[in-house]
Parts: sequence; structure tokens; C-alpha cells
Amino acid sequence: MRFTEEQEAFRDSVRRIVERHIAPIAAEIDETDRFPRELVQIFGDAGLMQLLIPEEYEGPNGDLTMMCIAREEISRVSPACATLAGLNTMVVMPLLHFGTEAQRQRFLPLLARQGTVTATAISEPQAGSDVSAIATRAVRHGDHYVLNGRKQWCSYGCEADYIMLYARTSDEPGGAGISAFLLEPKNMKGITFGRHERKMGFHGAPNTPIFLDDVQVPAENLIGEEGKGFRASMRALDMNRPTIGAQCVGLAQGALDAAVAYSRERQQFKRKISDFQGIQFMLADMAIQIEAARGLVYQCADAAVSGNWSRLNYLASVAKCFASDMAMKVTTDAVQVFGGYGYTRDYPVERWMRDAKLTQIFEGTNQIQRLVISRELLNT
Repeated sequence: MRFTEEQEAFRDSVRRIVERHIAPIAAEIDETDRFPRELVQIFGDAGLMQLLIPEEYEGPNGDLTMMCIAREEISRVSPACATLAGLNTMVVMPLLHFGTEAQRQRFLPLLARQGTVTATAISEPQAGSDVSAIATRAVRHGDHYVLNGRKQWCSYGCEADYIMLYARTSDEPGGAGISAFLLEPKNMKGITFGRHERKMGFHGAPNTPIFLDDVQVPAENLIGEEGKGFRASMRALDMNRPTIGAQCVGLAQGALDAAVAYSRERQQFKRKISDFQGIQFMLADMAIQIEAARGLVYQCADAAVSGNWSRLNYLASVAKCFASDMAMKVTTDAVQVFGGYGYTRDYPVERWMRDAKLTQIFEGTNQIQRLVISRELLNT
């Protein structure tokens, strides 16, 4: 991928942030599973959290390519911290594409502020990959809606200033009855959070269930029209999936770099293990897969930047699926290169392997991505 001078300068600035602020705490965050609150202000000051907000709404006017660059660079050290880059995208996209101008004028400048944390609440205990099966209800009463239900796996919800939440406003089948609401959890009664999920990886990126008990949401916080929420969520996911692919490329690159360096130092049978063809071929295969995934990710980002939305839907699934499967294989091979030491927490490759597993599951499982791809191919 050849970047412009502006994109190269942006990548260099992100690398400096990573070296100064993230590399020193990455292992500690994984060990303690604490939310790195200090990074919110740092990322906000650099325009990373609010990257896709247009300049007219006081944002940095970035694009999907820049967001992928940021997540790739940060993920070389910590994929969990990388989720903070462009975190507000899943709230920004529905506002930009489905909200009213009045809503954009009201909310986007707030989301552009340094230190604003957002979250998206789609999944439920019985509605994961099948978004159309959500059961959380929103019933209109005069100038407000009353929301009841439960959401699951809400990343950063317990830390968020705003939550884009999807609820059913009618009994129409599938996604036709789903609407999007922007909640302000710190100012609305009836919103509570469950315990933090104890995850295998991605420590420091909290996931909690959300309980909604007669939560009153002003009618002006309905994003767009009733029944348009499903489309809004799908557009947001299409925009976010390439960034998951970028995270996969970054964490795999970090694992490859570590494996190459270790193979040059580790000796067996009085030779560096990098001298053995078995290791050389493993490293070569890792590099091939990373370069292929990187190409897919930035091709997908280019489709978004150029406004090729029909192509984006297909490529988003291709890039996310291929890159996450690649990351799982590359990190597993990196652990193998390290041998017994790779299985210990003294080296970061086991952490990257644990982090890689989640990328095959969130933002739509890879089985769902293959379903999307096959439907596109068969026009069904």
C-alpha cells in the first residue's frame, strides 16, 4: 500500500504516540484489565477518537484509510488500546447518514470534543449475529420514548458519555421494526450496568451488559426515522469492519516482528533457529498472509473513501474475515517460533494470540461474513 505524504505523516505521528504512551503500559493493561482512561485524553487531543467527524462539525475530517492506519499502528503493540482510535465511529456514522441536520449540529460537535467516550449497544443475550432478532422495546409516550430490555457485550458502555442503542419500535418482522436512539447514560435514569465480562483477551476494553428499566429518551434522540435503525447499524458495521481487519494486520505484524527478532537470537544445536529452513518458511508464510490482508484492508478503505458503498459491503466482510483468520494463524505460529517461552507471559506473543481470537467473533462472526460474501456472489 502506497500512502500519500499526508498519510505517512499521520502514521508517523501515531507511531510516536504508541512508543511514548502505549508500549510502556500494554502488558500492564493486559495483566490488570483496567480501562486506560489516560489514553482517552491523549487520543482525543490527537483527534484519533473522533477521527471521522467532518470539519464542519468541529472534527478532524479524517477518513477510513486514516482510521485503518491508526488502528494498524496501535495494534502492533496493543489491539485493545487500538479500539479507542475511531471509537466514536459507530455513533458518528448513523448520525451522518441517517440523522437530521439538526441532530448533526447538536451531537457531532459534542462527539468531537477531546475525551468524549461513546459506545454502541446492538447485541442481546439471544440476538448476537442475528441483529434483526433484538427484543429491547422502545414505546413512544408523547415527546419521549420509554425503553426496556437488556443489551449484551457493550464495549465501553460503562465508560460512555453517549450510547447508540438499537431497539424495536414495532412488531414488523426482521429489521424493519428496529430504530436507533442516542442515549446519555450519565443523565438518564433507569440505565444500569452488569459486571465486566472476564474475557480471554482484549483486556482493558470493558464489555458489560446494559439493563434498561423504563428509561425515558427524548423523541429528538431518535436518530432519523422509526424503522431505519437496522440500516443504520449495517452501514456503521460496514465502516467499522475494515478497521477490525487493520487491527488484525497490526497485531499480526507485531507478532511477526517479535518472531523474526527472537529467531535471530535463540540458538538450538549451536545454530540460530533462523538458520533452519523450517523456521524460515514459517516466517515467510506469516509475511505473505500479512501483506495479503493489508492489501485487502486498504482496498476496502479506498472503496469507502470513494463512496462505493455497494462494493464496501462485500469488501468489508472479505477484509474482516480474511484478516482475522490470518491473525489467528500468524499469532499461533509466532508462539510456535518462541517454543515454550511463547506460552509464557514473559513475551507478548501469547497475548496477541489471545487477542486475535476475538477478532474472529466480534463485529459479526466469520461464519456470518462468509454468509454475506456467498450471498453477494450468488445474488441471493
